[in-house]
Amino acid sequence: MLYHLFEYLNNAGYDFPGAGLMHYISFRGISCAVVAILTSMLVGKRIIAMLQKKQIGETIRDLGLEGQLQKKGTPTMGGIIILISILIPILLFGDLTNVNILLLILTTVWLGLLGFLDDYIKVFKHNKDGLNGKYKIVGQVLLGVIVGLTLYLTADPGMSYSRTTIPFFKGNEFDYKWLVPFSGPVVRALQGGVYVLVITFIITAVSNGANLTDGMDGLAAGVSAIIGATLGVLAYLSGHTGFAEYLNIMYLPNIGEVTVYVFCFVGALLGFLWYNAFPAQVFMGDTGSLALGGIIAVLAVVIRKELLLPILCGIFVVESLSVIIQRYYFKYTKKKTGTGVRIFRMSPLHHHYQKENPDALLQKPAQIHPENKIVVRFWIVSILLAVITIVTLKIR
Repeated sequence: MLYHLFEYLNNAGYDFPGAGLMHYISFRGISCAVVAILTSMLVGKRIIAMLQKKQIGETIRDLGLEGQLQKKGTPTMGGIIILISILIPILLFGDLTNVNILLLILTTVWLGLLGFLDDYIKVFKHNKDGLNGKYKIVGQVLLGVIVGLTLYLTADPGMSYSRTTIPFFKGNEFDYKWLVPFSGPVVRALQGGVYVLVITFIITAVSNGANLTDGMDGLAAGVSAIIGATLGVLAYLSGHTGFAEYLNIMYLPNIGEVTVYVFCFVGALLGFLWYNAFPAQVFMGDTGSLALGGIIAVLAVVIRKELLLPILCGIFVVESLSVIIQRYYFKYTKKKTGTGVRIFRMSPLHHHYQKENPDALLQKPAQIHPENKIVVRFWIVSILLAVITIVTLKIR
């Protein structure tokens, strides 16, 4: 709003000192980060107090994890803090005529509300399962279809909607049209449909991956901040003609504005970590975790880097795979032998390092690690994956 206000005043002939700074992405981005951090810290304190007053605390089941029962009663639904801290600065400093910014705001609100509904059912309806899984999937799929169709219909002239970045191949580019190698108007619609399906799958998968990663103090917030910062670097490079040409990567006009949103995203997470770092004063709940994954997915999609997500979001990938493998292997062995066998001591993977389970197939490392050590090590791995992701742009 401030961005558009100063644009209007400049066009009307009013020359305010410093108003020209609003034209610089770097200035608006830094302003967003500062406002997001301050909003998280200031609003967060009041929201936590409100959640405590209304006794909106986490219900803890004794799973034999170290320090688990000490978290009983810790306020949840703290993702509200993250959402507010993203939306306020982007509405103030963002270009609200940019379709990518509008899609990111839509994603933030849409998945935030979906996660809030899930948390509401858990806390106020006392249903530990929360929102039925199929309704979550439907909500994520609908968002994916909206994002995919919007990008398909609003592609810049001469810039194919279906082109994206792929690592390790010459030219570093992939076109979804290659999946339907025919021609004609009907085929074009089919190619668009394939693109929308892929985008929908990515948004759903990453959103659920972030949701599964949210199980320790500061884990999901820290990993998401690292991923978001990396996507911000890629967005800035892709939107800058000089850097894009020098690095020989896809140049995307008007994509630099996404960097402003990334500053909001990372700033909000850093501010949230003020209260969520071990020992946490508040948990983000599904209100935050579903939104974080969806935002990361849409960020990657709009800057045409979604095929880098398996590397960049490696933590989300292994967390999701650990749950899938654990569940299906247990069902398979139970059906086969009558006794279910677990591969990990516990899933998602971060809990594997917290629990003793002599019946699990994987017993290494045998040592049980404290929660804060596991979180920091996951952060370090996420940083390494971020570096590898950026390096892949030059490996062909």
